[in-house]
Amino acid sequence: MKQLVRTFLLVVIAALGMMYAAKMLNSSAGYSSGNTLTIYNWGDYIDPDLIKQFEQESGIKVIYQTFDSNEAMMTKISQGGTAFDISIPSEYAISKMKEENLLQKLDHSKLPNLQYIDPRFMHLSFDPDNAYSIPYFWGTLGIVYHPDLVGDLTFESWDELWSEQLRNQILLVDGAREVIGMGLNSLGYSLNDTNEEHLQEAVKKLTKLTPNVKAIVGDEIKMLLANEEATVGLVWSGDASEIMDENDVLEYTVPEEGSNLWFDNMVIPASARNVEGAHQFINFMLDPEVAAQNAEYVGYSTPNKAALELLPEDISGDERFYPDEELTARLEVYNNLGAKMLSHYNELFLQFKMHRK
Repeated sequence: MKQLVRTFLLVVIAALGMMYAAKMLNSSAGYSSGNTLTIYNWGDYIDPDLIKQFEQESGIKVIYQTFDSNEAMMTKISQGGTAFDISIPSEYAISKMKEENLLQKLDHSKLPNLQYIDPRFMHLSFDPDNAYSIPYFWGTLGIVYHPDLVGDLTFESWDELWSEQLRNQILLVDGAREVIGMGLNSLGYSLNDTNEEHLQEAVKKLTKLTPNVKAIVGDEIKMLLANEEATVGLVWSGDASEIMDENDVLEYTVPEEGSNLWFDNMVIPASARNVEGAHQFINFMLDPEVAAQNAEYVGYSTPNKAALELLPEDISGDERFYPDEELTARLEVYNNLGAKMLSHYNELFLQFKMHRK
């Protein structure tokens, strides 16, 4: 009997040990429990000190993982291998994730700090009632240029990119929506245009730009422009801010015909396990002091109106990165065009790239 009891106790101890090991393994893999929060964000897109502060204030341990594209993020979340509690997708990705039931609705009663978000950035087309997403950072798509090397060009209009004096001097981001959208905007069309005649007209105009295009590149565009490997670049405002920190001779502007207004947003995936903790984290990030500290660290534009009052004047008053309402009224967010039209945009962009060769 003693031997039987001893064997039973050994089995129980072994089982408890296995359960503890599984819990630790799941935690390290990103599985959330009541005191763990798994966040999935772009790289270097939050002040690490704020994560520590949240952990101290909430008693919740944060597991932080990063992605480098909306597509990679959506794929991983849809596969369900890791239960992420918070993610930070862009506006068009939110629209797609809603369609695929990858998001859960937010409980606004648990987000009292939502009152500090600028009303201009609420109720946008990709999430009209902000039922699934809360603005995190925002910005524009525009032109970085070296004023001493482009003559009298100021890029108030997209058409100035076609100037003969810019031969082999322009860098473009490697994005179909950005480049095709630029072509459409230069013609006075919406960057969400699906009219085939307009799209073909834009591609035809873009082919005339090819002598001026030095390269179509990814993240290296920041280093190349900062090092003056090219005099002009089509970039997002957040990248422009980083480039100009490295080389303060450079300027950034958004042409008057309009451009893209982009948003990255906090969401709770449908598979989240710590929904209560996720709401706590979102509300924490909406606190004006926290939002201001995060904006200073990251260098992108905060949608938190109260946080703006806490930022240094040289940041909050910089209209290149905090444009007035007159300009933002001419900007558009990317709509979810659907898989078929998005594929067509990609084909047109490839056609443009092949023409360069």
